[in-house]
Amino acid sequence: MYAYIKGKITFKTPTYIYLENNGIAYYINISLNTFSKIEKSMEAKLYTYLQVKEDDLSLYGFYDEGEKLLFEKLISVSGIGATTAQIILSSMTPKEIVSAIINEDDVSLKRVKGIGAKTAKRVILDLKDKVSKMNITDDSGIAARRVSPVKEEALAALMALGVVKSKAEVVLARVMKSNPDVDQVEQLIKLALKQM
Repeated sequence: MYAYIKGKITFKTPTYIYLENNGIAYYINISLNTFSKIEKSMEAKLYTYLQVKEDDLSLYGFYDEGEKLLFEKLISVSGIGATTAQIILSSMTPKEIVSAIINEDDVSLKRVKGIGAKTAKRVILDLKDKVSKMNITDDSGIAARRVSPVKEEALAALMALGVVKSKAEVVLARVMKSNPDVDQVEQLIKLALKQM
C-alpha cells in the first residue's frame, strides 16, 4: 500500500518512531539496524511494509529497500512473524543474516531471541536460494563472515555501553585488524574505547 514515507521524525525509540508527513504522524516499527542509521536524524525516508491482520494494522519501516526485502523473505518462512523478523534484523545486520543463511550457519541464527534449532534450519532451507540472489550491502563496510566469539562479546558489551552497533562494528574491525593477537574480550573493549 505504501512504498515509502518521507517526513519529519517527531518521536524516536530504538523499536519505533513517529514519522510525520503532511500533518499525519505514522507509528512505524523499526529494527535496531534502521534506528542506528536514523538515530541522529530529524527527518527520514523509510521504505514501508503494512501488515494487515484481522484486528490490527502495523506499519514496519526500513532504512533501505534491501532490509525491507529481507524482512519480507523472513516473514514468508513458516513460524516467523513480523515481530520475530524485526528481532532478527535488530540482532544482526542484513549482510550478517544473508551470510548466515548462505553459509548454513544455524548457530548464529539460534543466538537470536525466539529462534530455536528447527526455525533456524527452516530459515536456511527456505531462503538459501532466494537470498543468494540478493545484493545486500552493509554501510559499515564489513564483509559478511563468521564473527569470532571474542568480537561478538565485545560488540554486545559496547552496545550495552550505548555505542551504536554500526560504529562499534567498524571500530572493532579496525582494532582486530591492527591487533590480530587480541584474544580477550576485556582487552578488545579497552582498545576499541580508546579509538572512539
